[in-house]
This record gives sequence, C-alpha cells and structure tokens, in this order.
Amino acid sequence: MKKRFVSAGIMLAITFACVLLSTVSRVLFLAALGILACYELSRQLEGMQVYCSAWVMYVYVASQAVLALMKARPMAYLVSFLLAVYLAMFSGILRRKVSGNGALDTVAGLGYPAFLFAVLLMISVNGIWLQTFALGCVSAWVCDSAALFGGSAFGKHKLAPLVSPKKTVEGAVCGALASIPAGALLALLPFMRGVSVPLGMVTALIASSLGQIGDLAESLIKRMIGIKDFSDLIPGHGGVFDRVDSLLFSIPAAFVCLYVAGVT
Repeated sequence: MKKRFVSAGIMLAITFACVLLSTVSRVLFLAALGILACYELSRQLEGMQVYCSAWVMYVYVASQAVLALMKARPMAYLVSFLLAVYLAMFSGILRRKVSGNGALDTVAGLGYPAFLFAVLLMISVNGIWLQTFALGCVSAWVCDSAALFGGSAFGKHKLAPLVSPKKTVEGAVCGALASIPAGALLALLPFMRGVSVPLGMVTALIASSLGQIGDLAESLIKRMIGIKDFSDLIPGHGGVFDRVDSLLFSIPAAFVCLYVAGVT
C-alpha cells in the first residue's frame, strides 16, 4: 500500500508539472502517454500471437501532437486518421507476420486508445483546456474513490459481472453522485472562468458517468486478452493504459459539455 501511495504521489507531481508548465510540455506529455499506452496494448496482443503494426499507432499519435502544436483545423486531424487506417491495412498486406488479424487490431488500436489521446491533444491547446481537464480529472477521481467505498458499504447488484465482477450498481451510483459536489466546488475556483456552479455539477456528473464506462471498456479488453494489468510500469498501479482508462472518456465528455454550454 505504501508503494502505491508513493508512486501515485510521484505520478501526480510529474503530471501537474508537465501539464501546467507550458503548452509544449503538455502536448509532449500527452503524446508520450499515448505512445506508451499503444506500446502496452501491442505487447499484450503479441502474447496472444497477434502482431499488429505498433509503429503505425506511434506515428499517428506523434502526428497528432504536431497538429496540436500547429493548432491545425479539424479536417487535418480527420485526414491524418484516415491515412493511419490506410497505412495499418497496407502493413497487413506487406508483412506476413502482421496479416489480417494484426492489421485489424492495429486499426482497433488506432481507434482505442490512440484516437482518444488525439482528442486529448486537441483539447490541450484549446482555450478552455484547464477547465476541461480539471472537471474531467477531478470528477473521475472522486467518482472512482466514492464508487469503491459505496460499493463496499452498499453494493448488492453487480454492474457488469462478465467484465468487472467487483463493480456494483450501488457503487456506480455513489461515485456519480459524489462527483456532483466536486464539480460545484471546482466551479467556485478562480481559474474556472465561464463555468457556473450548475454547469460544473452537470458536467461532473456526465464526465464521471462516462469515465466509469471508460473503466469498464478497458476492463473488457483486459478480460479478452486475459491479463490483470497492461504493464507494471507504475508500481502498484499497473501501466499507463490502466491509469488513464476513465480519463480518456471523462475529459472529452467534460469538453463537450462546456463547449455546448458556450464556455470559451
């Protein structure tokens, strides 16, 4: 447990430093996380004798970082994704080791997690990136902790027994509800420009709920592969993919809420 808290503290310190230092450090940090998550996925697939073209995912994430720093138009992101899909399928044609399954798994990896990291990169250079990341991250973290305690205290009905047997409906509800006051408190902080208390509450509820879906989505992939964690890179926490699963869903959800509400 001590090792888990120490590694969590170090991980949070590095994250805050990279995210808040500058736009360049923020983009490079997110790109590095994306490449590491893609690497973890490709290595686990190799254990199933499925050899995807991991380099296609790496190049795609790196290209999204460049586009983000250039503040490219949305069409540029779409074109780059299409090119990456074409390249993934072409690699399956050229490399016998990759073949059909490998090419299709490369496309799947481009969709998840690579594309969602591309979305984070786009958000990270937007004018409301700080409000978005704050609501997306805090709501997911509060929800995760509250769901754990709520499930332990009140859990009776399984949420998704075939994917994550320990998660309960009661825990999920407790987690989502706990994120609401967290969103309200965040909205009161000076840097949350344009975010009212009601908007903060609604955004936190939606972001935390989507974050729980993201957690289950990653659990589904791990169950399909037959693993507990994607790697042991972070002592006591697993790999990068294991740590960002809910954030890949909660942060984009928070951005959509703020964008629809007209926050700029």
